[in-house]
Amino acid sequence: MTTEIHLRPLQDADRAEYADLVYSAFNHWYWRHGWGRDYFGCHPQEAGVFYDIYNDLTPGCSVAAFDGRTGRMMGACFYHPREHHVSLGIMSVHPNYGGQGVGRRLVSHILDFTRERGYRSCRLVSSAINMDSLSLYNRAGFIPRAVYHDMVVAVPAQGALAGVPGEEHVRDARLEDVAAMGEIEMELSGIRREIDYRYACLDPRDALHASVYENDRRGIDGFMISVKHPALQMLGPCVARSEAVALALVRRELNRFRGTSALLVVPMDKRRMVEQLYAWGARNVETHLKEVWGEYPDESGVSMPSFLPETG
Repeated sequence: MTTEIHLRPLQDADRAEYADLVYSAFNHWYWRHGWGRDYFGCHPQEAGVFYDIYNDLTPGCSVAAFDGRTGRMMGACFYHPREHHVSLGIMSVHPNYGGQGVGRRLVSHILDFTRERGYRSCRLVSSAINMDSLSLYNRAGFIPRAVYHDMVVAVPAQGALAGVPGEEHVRDARLEDVAAMGEIEMELSGIRREIDYRYACLDPRDALHASVYENDRRGIDGFMISVKHPALQMLGPCVARSEAVALALVRRELNRFRGTSALLVVPMDKRRMVEQLYAWGARNVETHLKEVWGEYPDESGVSMPSFLPETG
């Protein structure tokens, strides 16, 4: 029997069910593919931080699918309209509703929004080893444009990772840096998302931090945001003019994670960065793809995506 699917935005009353959905969907997929049963490594309700931060940034920009018979949440996704593009957030479908077209309905809804509002493109980062999601996005018209190493770095409690040149140029980001952060991302990547940079500087959820690399002559040559939370410990997004600038930003933000580990999503073609991360003891854990529907301007420098705040 075909399940009737109802779509609507998520509401605050849905937060607990959404947290359980994200936790269950990811743990189930990774368990089926040999990662163990606890991908998140946190209490299920701590996954609600994705709802909190996504909804803080763009309230109401979500779509959830509900079972027309039981009212249960079948799947959900946030999306993030920005100055020139829409970012499609983490897509979650409950294991009980796999194969019923839930993901297809959610993606179609977000692409309809993108077209109707006249945005140039829709972007996402997806797992290269999840063939179901790869097929879902490819059928919808998304094209893989970049490939990334997912690398985990264990940071010693004393923070004794080898230093890199340029760290003296890195400092905490301030609200007055937001416009310059937008300019450099626009120059190097063809997008900007000043609401995300401002949110990271203010950090109302006590989870984010932002740094900038300040060149004495040109101004800001790069920035890095990181998230430290039981549900996700990750560096990114990062935009930098060069690998040297990106590495200085990485080294600075890794100091937040002393005595624990952090995830980075690093462009595979940035070999200097990859080799330095290996020298710091990083290990590969997965591969991701940047996928784009619509326009994709030439990029330069270094761009590292993240999942919270959602990537461009």
